[in-house]
Amino acid sequence: MTAPGGGSVPGAGGGTAGGGAGPGRRGHAVVLGASVAGLLAARVLAEHVGQVTIIDRDDVTATATPTATGTGGARGGAAQGRHLHALMERGRQILDELYPDFTAKIAADGVPTAETLVGTRWYFDGARVTPVPTGLTSVLASRPALEAALRAATLGHDRIRWLPELRAVGLVRDAEPAARDGAVRGRAVGGRVAGVRVEPLAGDTPARALEADLVVDATGRGSRAVEWLTDLGFDVPRAETVGVDLAYASRTYRRRPTDLGGDLGVIISTLPGTRGGGAVAQEGDRWIVTLAGMLGDHPPVDAPGYERFAASLPAPDIHRLIQGAEPLDDPVRYRFRASRRLRYDLLRSPAAGFVAIGDALCTLNPLYAQGMTVAAQQALELRGCLRSGGLDNLAARYFAAAAQPTSRAWSIATDSDLRYREVEGRRGPRTRITNAYIPRVQAATRSDPVLARNLIRVVNLVDPPTILLTPAALLRTARHALTRHGQS
Repeated sequence: MTAPGGGSVPGAGGGTAGGGAGPGRRGHAVVLGASVAGLLAARVLAEHVGQVTIIDRDDVTATATPTATGTGGARGGAAQGRHLHALMERGRQILDELYPDFTAKIAADGVPTAETLVGTRWYFDGARVTPVPTGLTSVLASRPALEAALRAATLGHDRIRWLPELRAVGLVRDAEPAARDGAVRGRAVGGRVAGVRVEPLAGDTPARALEADLVVDATGRGSRAVEWLTDLGFDVPRAETVGVDLAYASRTYRRRPTDLGGDLGVIISTLPGTRGGGAVAQEGDRWIVTLAGMLGDHPPVDAPGYERFAASLPAPDIHRLIQGAEPLDDPVRYRFRASRRLRYDLLRSPAAGFVAIGDALCTLNPLYAQGMTVAAQQALELRGCLRSGGLDNLAARYFAAAAQPTSRAWSIATDSDLRYREVEGRRGPRTRITNAYIPRVQAATRSDPVLARNLIRVVNLVDPPTILLTPAALLRTARHALTRHGQS
């Protein structure tokens, strides 16, 4: 696949010192990780600092790029790269804002797109959501294809450089002395993160310090930033976790135009059971089929077991599809144990010169497909903070701003997970009310096009959940429940 947007990043134009853009911009930012989150962070930083350096363990520029025939592989650092991904509508909108015409270019290069409920099928509790226009566009790219497009559109910027096959081994603290009172509760006072220590993956070259005015952690859920910050005496965030013991098993198949009656995807929700899955058309005339199981009810990766698991899903579409399709590989597994959120936003004094983005800040249950979109929302918040105040006090301002979209996605995902009795976590009044009400909304979507449209727009992080709580939405939900009760 030819990735769109090569050359200079569109829209990274001039400005004033307040926005950080302009020919006289100064400063150096280092982004740890060439994930979607890392690339988006580099993109917005390039508007505001003189040089952005991306460091990654993988030499992604040498990785085979997916093509129209589906060749190429996932980046080694993307643990979920061979499984089903979804770019939610809000994420797609942000990509089009940061990289003008991104959707049109990637579609022209062979990535399928569809109107979300018209061209794809969604199921809740085994019943199909009514296929109503939503105004949303599903970009059905594989993770490697999407990353390849973003890399080409980001690394072509003349202020972004790429240092592959390096690993970060620690942060660097500046030489500013601590305050006269010394340390407080074992924590050093004063100072800031002033760079990162890196070393090559191969050879015996010792680690070296790379100075930076800002270090961005985009290393994903394996981030060691809390350990590094602790070693340097900075306050560190507490973690919130919700364990789900989820596993995926994924396989690709040859796609024929008649499959699924011409639809380009089907999503079968796990709720209220523990099994679900998705089948989505991708570039290269392929299907990516991912089966999912919560709370230890994991799909097998042997072919017969894989098909039996597909047959057990609450809707038959995926099983029927794979029965008639040609497999292109063997099933492969991915395991996800717990959602985890680091509360940097609650620190009184987060380390200056350091921010985190994407899964390094908040790792969400991938069943809800929020990860890439939340990373894009965080990148947009980073951009806004840079425009309003540059690098001054950036960490505190950014973590407070990023907490807003992160909290919204976290609530949607964890409230859904807490519907399972086996999932440990606090169930306050809001969670209990939500988990009593939302299943009724989902049930109503099988026949109510207005609720169907509204719910899918909430799921895609376009509209706030409050649109499901308006008097009109409450009335529609109640009317459907009463109708069902009268028919039973």
